[in-house]
Amino acid sequence: MQFQQLLYFVAVAETRHFTRAAERVHVSQPSLSQQVRALEQELGAELFSRARGNIGLTEAGEALLPLARRILADADTARHEVQELVRLRRGRVRLGATPSLCTGLLPDVLRTFHDRHPGIRLLIDEGGSHDLVRRLARGALDLALIVLPLPPASPALTTVELLREDLVVVSSAAAPAPPGPVRIADLRDVPLVMFRHGYDLRELTVAACRAAGFEPSFTVEGGEMDAVLGFVRAGLGAAVVPRMVADRSGPDLRVTPLAPPGLRRTIALAHRSDVAPPRAARELQRVLLATSGTGGAGGTSGAGGAGGTGGAGDGPAAG
Repeated sequence: MQFQQLLYFVAVAETRHFTRAAERVHVSQPSLSQQVRALEQELGAELFSRARGNIGLTEAGEALLPLARRILADADTARHEVQELVRLRRGRVRLGATPSLCTGLLPDVLRTFHDRHPGIRLLIDEGGSHDLVRRLARGALDLALIVLPLPPASPALTTVELLREDLVVVSSAAAPAPPGPVRIADLRDVPLVMFRHGYDLRELTVAACRAAGFEPSFTVEGGEMDAVLGFVRAGLGAAVVPRMVADRSGPDLRVTPLAPPGLRRTIALAHRSDVAPPRAARELQRVLLATSGTGGAGGTSGAGGAGGTGGAGDGPAAG
């Protein structure tokens, strides 16, 4: 039983005329009649009574008609659904990102993407770079914004560097202003508000302080990005955050650069090398690359590959 045969059968059943049915489906009348006859032979039953030129449905034809209409309707629905996906009117993108990128980079990017493709659902999964790499590997994400270099023993990922960004120190605007750029060593006697375990920025800050010869002092720890900024506003301490987050923090926070060589992080967009991202994910990737001004040249990397070449912030992944 062929789809085309069912289409011809329904046309004859609804017009009760072979010639008009042929005109309706844009085929010759002999071709249509031949296909209907072939369908009857396959089913082993006459579908139409043809007495004295009057076309009517037989009992078998009456039984087949609603089923044929349903099959044709389902096929039309399937065609429509696929076309909607191809035209980016429907679908989803599962994007992973570190929390600071959700606060700093993504709002404007996702707004641009949503304005262009309002039918695409955006599923955002926050986490540290190590967790996001694992989720990519098991197929739980289509794309992820991570901090380079990749963790040791990472799966094969294709990464495209998006941007490199300085980290800065934020403190309450009501606190005394530092005389100039802050060295990491100057944080020895500064109480810090610290992110929760698993936050890449926590690893970076602690590693930088230890490299400068001291253990940082925490007044509050365990917060997410918004909580950390709130605690800093309240005067509980300072925090090391990405520049893009600091620029959105408002006038009640003071932003102080780090003295050279400072700390930097390299942000990359990653997906599995062995699986092509879905069409909607590729479109979001295009928007991210255009927004960051990246040319789009990527590199395939596995364990320890595709690291950035910035300052100390390119060591531990900065969240």
